[in-house]
Amino acid sequence: MKLKFSESAVRDLVRLREFIAKNSPQAAERVSLRLRQAIGKLVLHPDIGRPVPELENVRELIAGDYVVRYLREEDTLFVLRVWHGKKYRDFE
Repeated sequence: MKLKFSESAVRDLVRLREFIAKNSPQAAERVSLRLRQAIGKLVLHPDIGRPVPELENVRELIAGDYVVRYLREEDTLFVLRVWHGKKYRDFE
């Protein structure tokens, strides 16, 4: 399975890392590693995330304090967005 990131997801990941790195570069590295590992698991197990009822074919994976929304189309997994869980709840 191929893995692709939307421009929004790339911006999300950069923004999260920069925000965390302001206080702790080490914490930013740890969070980045955990997110990469969680997203990497999706390549092997694309259905582990729960469906998002209001968005057809979109699933979300809870990765620690973060929410990863993604779409699976045939042999490609598209990471759409990545949010901190608190920020995600603010959007609901």
